[in-house]
Amino acid sequence: MAYNFKNALVRTPSKSISNAISSMGKKPNFEKVIAEHNDYKMHLERSDINVITLDALEDYPDSVFVEDPAITFNNFCIILRPGASSRFGEHNVFRNEAKNIFEEVFEVNNGKIEGGDILRINDRFIIGLSNRTNKEGANELEKILSHLGAKVTITNTPNGVLHFKSDCSLLDDETILQTKKMSLTGFFENQFKVINVPEGEEIVANSLRVNNYLLVPKGFEKTYELLSKSYNIILAKVDEISKVDAGLSCMSLRW
Repeated sequence: MAYNFKNALVRTPSKSISNAISSMGKKPNFEKVIAEHNDYKMHLERSDINVITLDALEDYPDSVFVEDPAITFNNFCIILRPGASSRFGEHNVFRNEAKNIFEEVFEVNNGKIEGGDILRINDRFIIGLSNRTNKEGANELEKILSHLGAKVTITNTPNGVLHFKSDCSLLDDETILQTKKMSLTGFFENQFKVINVPEGEEIVANSLRVNNYLLVPKGFEKTYELLSKSYNIILAKVDEISKVDAGLSCMSLRW
């Protein structure tokens, strides 16, 4: 199953996170980010995950979002190419770290592609083209994944959405949680059961299924009521992290 994991890689937030990319022009409080990140690691451990913590990278304010520069498949790691100029170079640091952790490391060398635009469902990967991920990067990743025995579907991220997974997440093998913007594309409707996030609670679309638990952003009662009947929910605070256009899946690389 795509949500069964033994390990998760996280990175300690840097003090420079106040300079991280924010479409809202907000600056998170460092101490509060650290508190949210520590709670996040605790939630992963509660979900029977072995958490590996990498050192902070002060030169890269967004580096706590460790899912963007790489993805995993089985025990392999694939280094991606950041689409944001301020993150370019971060993947070079991550490459050296990954070699000490994973069985084998592959790399996308052309175009641009970020992990936030990639949704994995078992041996299938859905790549959403966006401002951070282009066709060239997606095509090269498809070649690598196909070589490793995975299937790839390339589609478009809805207009005005940062990453594909900003507006959707996997709840189980058959069910997708999505925003209205994603539902209007019709992409998931004929392939999966879908649950639409109540209006005004779009941030919850980026929830994170980990083993028998579903991590859900705290403070969104309508979605909680919708999901709590079917899933073991852990509520996770993301008030500060969300100020820099991020969510729950962004903060870990899982395998």
